[in-house]
Amino acid sequence: MYIIVGLGNPGREYAGTRHNVGFGVVEKLAEKENISVLEKKHRAIIGKGVIAGQKCILAKPLTYMNLSGECVRQMIDYYKVDETSELIVVSDDVSLEPGQIRIRRKGSAGGHNGLKNIIAHLGHDSFIRVKMGVGEKPRGWDLADYVLGKFSQKDMEVVEEAAERAADAIYMIISEGPDAAMNCYNGGKKEERKVKKQPEPATDKAADSFPGH
Repeated sequence: MYIIVGLGNPGREYAGTRHNVGFGVVEKLAEKENISVLEKKHRAIIGKGVIAGQKCILAKPLTYMNLSGECVRQMIDYYKVDETSELIVVSDDVSLEPGQIRIRRKGSAGGHNGLKNIIAHLGHDSFIRVKMGVGEKPRGWDLADYVLGKFSQKDMEVVEEAAERAADAIYMIISEGPDAAMNCYNGGKKEERKVKKQPEPATDKAADSFPGH
C-alpha cells in the first residue's frame, strides 16, 4: 500500500497559491485514477483507490503546512506502511522553475517547513518526494509572502501542465519504482515518456479491502 500526501494549506484563501501545488497534484492524480478524495480522517481529506495495481491512500492534510508531519505520522502508524518506500510526499520547491519536477528518495527539507515537520515526526529524511517548481522568490520579497501568493496566468498554465506530468510520475513510481521515475522525469520534459498503464482488476478497487476501513 502507498500513502501519497500532497502538501498545502486548507481553506479557500489558500487555493491556487504556490504553497498548495501539492494539493493540486493529488487532485489531478485522483481525477486521472477516478478516486474520490472526500473523507475526513487522520487530520486530512483522504481518498482510497488502486493505482497501478496497488492500494493507495491519497491525502491532503488539514493541519496546515507547518504541522504536516502530524498527519503523515498518524497515517503511517494506522496503515502500517514502509515510510521509506511506500510514502510519497508532493511539495512546492522555490529552487526549481515553474513547471520543473524533481523526484528524490531522500534529502533535507531545504527550508520547506512542511517537509521539515515530516522529517521531525519520522525521525529521518528517507522518504520519496516529488518536488514541484514554483520559481525563486524575487529579491526583497519575504519567502512566506511569496509561497502564499498566487501564480501569474502564464506560470499557472505551466504549473497545471506540470501537475499532469507529476501525476504520471507518481504512477510510474508505483508501477516501476522511484529510480525509473527519476530517470524519466528529472531530466526535463524532453526525456519524459508516456507511462504505460497496467490493467487493474475491478475487484481490487473495493474500499472495504483497506485495513482499518
